[in-house]
Amino acid sequence: MSQDSTTVPETSRKLSGRRRREIVAVLLFSGGPIFESSIPLSVFGIDRQDAGVPRYRLLVCAGEDVPLRTTGGLELTAPYGLEALSRAGTVVVPAWRSITQPPPTAALDALRRAHEEGARIVGLCTGAFVLAAAGLLDGRPATTHWMYAPTLAKRYPSVHVDPRELFVDDGDILTSAGTAAGIDLCLHIVRTDHGADAAGALARRLVVPPRRSGGQERYLDRSLPEEIGADPLAEVVAWALEHLHEQFDVEALAARAYMSRRTFDRRFRSLTGSAPLQWLITQRVLQAQRLLETSDYSVDEVAGRCGFRSPVALRGHFRRQLGSSPAAYRAAYRARRPQGGPGDRTDRPERSERLDRLERGERLDRAELGEQRPGEHSMPLRRPGAPLAHPHHAPHPHSGADPGKPESDAYAPRLPEQATGRAPGRPTLPGQRERPVG
Repeated sequence: MSQDSTTVPETSRKLSGRRRREIVAVLLFSGGPIFESSIPLSVFGIDRQDAGVPRYRLLVCAGEDVPLRTTGGLELTAPYGLEALSRAGTVVVPAWRSITQPPPTAALDALRRAHEEGARIVGLCTGAFVLAAAGLLDGRPATTHWMYAPTLAKRYPSVHVDPRELFVDDGDILTSAGTAAGIDLCLHIVRTDHGADAAGALARRLVVPPRRSGGQERYLDRSLPEEIGADPLAEVVAWALEHLHEQFDVEALAARAYMSRRTFDRRFRSLTGSAPLQWLITQRVLQAQRLLETSDYSVDEVAGRCGFRSPVALRGHFRRQLGSSPAAYRAAYRARRPQGGPGDRTDRPERSERLDRLERGERLDRAELGEQRPGEHSMPLRRPGAPLAHPHHAPHPHSGADPGKPESDAYAPRLPEQATGRAPGRPTLPGQRERPVG
């Protein structure tokens, strides 16, 4: 089940009489990252009833009989052991120290027993590997950090790994993507238990959005899956990444692998955790992101250089994966990028930078527009299509006008909205064609 649904599937079991819904057990292991570990401790372990958040009772449990050392060499002491899991209605595994190591047998047995007795089992980030090792994810949808999703899918082929989701709610089994997605899932649990008002109040206390839209697609990178190196498909995947500017489809990739389309789809999904078509589209969108950030190519040119058959196809996939149009993404990126960062055109003269700001719809003060020096009058830049202003029409320096505000439209250049058909405030970028975006 995707993150947008709050309906509890029929897979939920009746809670054993000795367990309580309001009791949340957090299972900690040595070597676990402190940030992921602290998320459920903060959400379920602090009394915020004054803010309208119902109270949970938190049990912090050690998952093994060794010192619990975490990030930075800190050593933790858990007040409870595995026996305390027998009272919890929700058991959270915030993270696992290494995806290459098997979890302790005793902890896996305790998780299976809790699940059989109706407890809700939650895995945050790499905690999904612990749930999978216990067999709790067999035949179920799940997610984890996008970087580890291919490994999870290959090691546990019966798990339906979806690396696109921020979290997956399958009733009595819930998993989340990396780090901050753990907050999303914990808020979702509060929303499921006590409603949107309680989750919203908690989100305000944590200073986070009550519900984030979209998934992990915007965070994926080009990195090959961790275990792909020795697989026969590695060469095909590497070829695809090097030829994204060409127009090819999944049939072409299957032919390069000397496989039927059905066999290729099955092998590719087991290797990467994603369907080949979705993976290819994601890689093309990522390449479009880079070109929008680092080049001045128009949106149409970016589409062609990323292998999309048309700019319309690029806009559709870009908006679905990143939640904005390519033009809006470029404008937002350039507005926030640091000076000298990727794509920063520092070799242009100062005058061109001001024109860039005008094209983005920004207002410039009078000194910037006319390069005015103290005691001098200046003639403002005119709007495109506006009549030339006569120098004698400039305001007198002693007229009493506020020098920090424009006195007429001549001092507030804007692109003509009627000519472009764009909504007010939408920026027009260099090289962008005059057509609706998206």
